[in-house]
Amino acid sequence: MTVLSRSDIPAARRVVVKVGSSSISGDNAGQIEPLVTALAEMHGRGTEVILVSSGAIATGMPYLKLDERPDDLATQQAAAAVGQNVLIYRYQDSLDRYDIVAGQVLLTAGDLEHPTPRSNAKRALHRLLGLRILPIINENDTVATHEIRFGDNDRLASLVTQLVGADLLVLLSDVDALYTRPPLEPGAERIARVPYGDALQGVKIGSVGTGLGTGGATTKVAAARLATAAGAAVLLAATPQVGEALAGGHVGTFFDAAPAVAPVSSPVSSSV
Repeated sequence: MTVLSRSDIPAARRVVVKVGSSSISGDNAGQIEPLVTALAEMHGRGTEVILVSSGAIATGMPYLKLDERPDDLATQQAAAAVGQNVLIYRYQDSLDRYDIVAGQVLLTAGDLEHPTPRSNAKRALHRLLGLRILPIINENDTVATHEIRFGDNDRLASLVTQLVGADLLVLLSDVDALYTRPPLEPGAERIARVPYGDALQGVKIGSVGTGLGTGGATTKVAAARLATAAGAAVLLAATPQVGEALAGGHVGTFFDAAPAVAPVSSPVSSSV
């Protein structure tokens, strides 16, 4: 795994990009096309790209004539079953412009916590990447229960980053960066870079999402810490900034990965 700086992003070997529900559903469904364009450009440079996409429940809601995200598990599962079908169709329809084929991968927390399904998922993802397929991953909301859920796709994306040994994780949402306090509060200032191990002392991190998804700044910082500890750099940015972000532009918040540790050489005996 290569430790990246922001300027290295265009030459990244393997990248995981996560997009939140509010960014690609409802009135923002049109953001799928520019997102796909940015992913296709990186794919065309030879980078192996994995997309972790939320949005199955939010996409399915209009088809179930729901105005708000359902609270009960059965209706969430029904909305996910409908929405995942529509969502993957929208992605593939957009990818067709670039002759890129998507591969749908649905995971539960248990799949990555237990050795056998974890190994199966890893093997499948590596094979898809080797075949130049663009994997699109989501939590399997149709079968997941409250007790076994990831809780948010930020954590799922971080775990996938570790699973495939990606050197960059990009977390996209409707917020353009990490701020010193919630961005709507007076005095909030954008944090451009977070060195590895920075405890973010004095930073007030909000946890409120948009209502469509389950994540917020708290989950993104937690996911960033998990991924950077495993050696991957992390970039937080707004979904409309994805093209600039993947080109190495100075947008969002860049979290440095843990420094690379040189392998310890085994002692070599020699005879005189």
